[in-house]
Amino acid sequence: MIPASDINTIFKEAISLYHVTDHVDTVLVNKYSGFEGLLFKKNWIDTVQWHLEDLIRDPAGEPAYLISIKRRIDASNQDRTDIVEAIDEHLFIHFNDVKKAETAKLNSETPAWVIDRMSILQLKLFHFEEKLSQLKSGSDLYSSVFEKLEILKAQEQDLILAFDDLMSDLKAGHKYMKMYKQMKMYNDPNLNPILSSKK
Repeated sequence: MIPASDINTIFKEAISLYHVTDHVDTVLVNKYSGFEGLLFKKNWIDTVQWHLEDLIRDPAGEPAYLISIKRRIDASNQDRTDIVEAIDEHLFIHFNDVKKAETAKLNSETPAWVIDRMSILQLKLFHFEEKLSQLKSGSDLYSSVFEKLEILKAQEQDLILAFDDLMSDLKAGHKYMKMYKQMKMYNDPNLNPILSSKK
C-alpha cells in the first residue's frame, strides 16, 4: 500500500497544477488512475474549495454571488465526503482478507479521514509558505507566519508516521476497518426539513 510520503507527493502535484491558473473554474486534468487517481481528485476538490472559502469571505461581494459560492461549497463538501468514502472502500477491500488478531482494535478514524487531514495540511503548508515568501523578514507578521509554518511541518511528520503506522497495523491484523457512510441530512431532499417541505 502507498506510503504517506507518496500520498503527499500526489497532493503537492495537484496543488501545483491548480495554481498554474489559480482559478476555481479550472477543469481537473487527472494524470493518475485507480487509487492514485482518487487521491489526486481528493486534493483537487480540497484545493478548489480552499479558494471558494476565500471568495465567500469577500466583504464587498454581492449577495447573489456569495450565495452561488456557498452552494458550490455545499456541493464540494458532498463531493469531498463521497471521495473519502471511495478511498475507504478501496482500502477496506484491500485489507478485507487480512486475518484479525484476537486483540485487534478499531481505529478511531478510518484511513481515508486521515488522508483527508493530510490533504488539508498540504494546502496549509503551500499557502503559509507562499505567504512567508511575500513578507519582509524580521517583521512581526513574518515571525508569526514562520512559527505557524514550523508547527505545520511538525504536524506533517506526525501525520506521516500515524498513517504509515495505521497501514502497518491493518496489514498485520492488529487493527481493522469498518465502513461507516456519512449520514448527512442537509443535502438529502428527503431528510432536510427545508428541502422536503418544498417537494
